[in-house]
Amino acid sequence: MSETAGPAGAVALVTGANKGIGYQVARQLGERGMTVVVGARDPGRGRGAAEELAAAGVDAHPVVLDVTDPGTVRRAAGWVEDRFGRLDVLVNNAGAAEDPGHRPSAADLDVVRAVFEANVFGVLTVTNALLPLLHRSAAPRIVNVSSGMASLAVQSAPDSYLAPVPAVAAYPASKSALNALTVQYAKELRGAGFLVNAVSPGPCDTDLTKELQRAGFAMSRTAAQGAAVVVGLATLGPDGPTGGFFDEAGPVPW
Repeated sequence: MSETAGPAGAVALVTGANKGIGYQVARQLGERGMTVVVGARDPGRGRGAAEELAAAGVDAHPVVLDVTDPGTVRRAAGWVEDRFGRLDVLVNNAGAAEDPGHRPSAADLDVVRAVFEANVFGVLTVTNALLPLLHRSAAPRIVNVSSGMASLAVQSAPDSYLAPVPAVAAYPASKSALNALTVQYAKELRGAGFLVNAVSPGPCDTDLTKELQRAGFAMSRTAAQGAAVVVGLATLGPDGPTGGFFDEAGPVPW
């Protein structure tokens, strides 16, 4: 996949950017010369992350953005419009997961709904609020941070690296739904120059995976390594793919 350098002056918004993979995506995009909007639910944490990034030389700006709260999403979109007038890159990184013991056969539907609210409906809310600004970009890019657990092929293979992971009700299904949504956005926006893709960062050591780690499953990648895959898709050149699902090795089977 060909990449651009992330030209100076390009504007990127990353949701859930105050820590983990989102923070590292913001940092790496900023190191490529982009202005980065640090989306975070908590104003203090978002401000702190932006200050850390600024100290490292990144042009970073915090904005309060809770993907499950349409009001904060609308206000964040308005702030980006007032400040920059457009958006070039949207990384839908914010997400939620349940406890690894949350079996499908004993699912708490409130938990399932909460995970889908963040991982699917939140992406719809944020993307649709920011689409008018992305349409003003010469090279709009949308990257949806998914998971290897979204792959039906990988999940169902008995020799898969995910085979030992316990069955859970919400997270894999929500990420599979996110992949399907990614394809639909790519179909709709292809003629407008958008490249829209989903990414599996791999088994990264982040807060989202702490429960799995406590259950004995090792995470072999750092947040920075996972972020590099996201950044590669966020900086695709005009001949790059759209409507795909990728990890560091290339396309991931659906």
